[in-house]
Amino acid sequence: MTESPRIFAISDLHLPGGQDKSMDLFGAHWQDHFIKIQEDWQQRVGEQDIVLIPGDISWAMRLEEAITDLRQIGELPGQKIMIKGNHDFWWSAISNVRANLSAGFYAIQNDAVTLPGYVFAGSRGWVMPGDEEEEKDTQKIYNRELIRLEMSLQRAQKLRQDNKLIVLCHFPPCNQKGEDTAVSQLLERYKADAVVYGHLHGQACAAGFQGLKNGVLYYLTSCDCINFRLLEITDDICR
Repeated sequence: MTESPRIFAISDLHLPGGQDKSMDLFGAHWQDHFIKIQEDWQQRVGEQDIVLIPGDISWAMRLEEAITDLRQIGELPGQKIMIKGNHDFWWSAISNVRANLSAGFYAIQNDAVTLPGYVFAGSRGWVMPGDEEEEKDTQKIYNRELIRLEMSLQRAQKLRQDNKLIVLCHFPPCNQKGEDTAVSQLLERYKADAVVYGHLHGQACAAGFQGLKNGVLYYLTSCDCINFRLLEITDDICR
């Protein structure tokens, strides 16, 4: 009998992408951060398991500069599913991105991925209108990301059957108080079981909403927020 896959998540790996960009400038705890992640990953993840990566994967500016980073991730155990983050400037046409991924490494963009027992959807998202990070075109970009997220959720719905639905977002789907947003309402409408997200770092980790909201489990998975160790969510979503 095949063992059911376990589900892990970790986001905002911020690999160098040939930019000679060290994360140490954000604090001593970032020193050798990917080595810490690799060691934990290799110890805990089996080949049948699934690791979700909700964006900000590499500092690379072009796809060819990100290939080394993607290869390093691809060589780690388990199946991997990623979405684009706001710093993933290297992410070009999705066909080109996928052409540079190893077997068992998936990229979601306006679609969904199904693996035994689960279906995965997602989109980058954006700063919430009214947030302190709001910029000139915030509402326009936020609305566009809503369309992309719903396209992904619609595809997931067609594939779902009795599978658990897990959504990847890069930006937080709701605020610290867990108040309703257009994103959270979409997740509820499509009956997502869980959502994993990142983007927040440092002191802002405390501002990430986590827990159960209207039937959806929320997990903040920025690597520094979870001490550079993969967060396993299997038990929570399988209850």
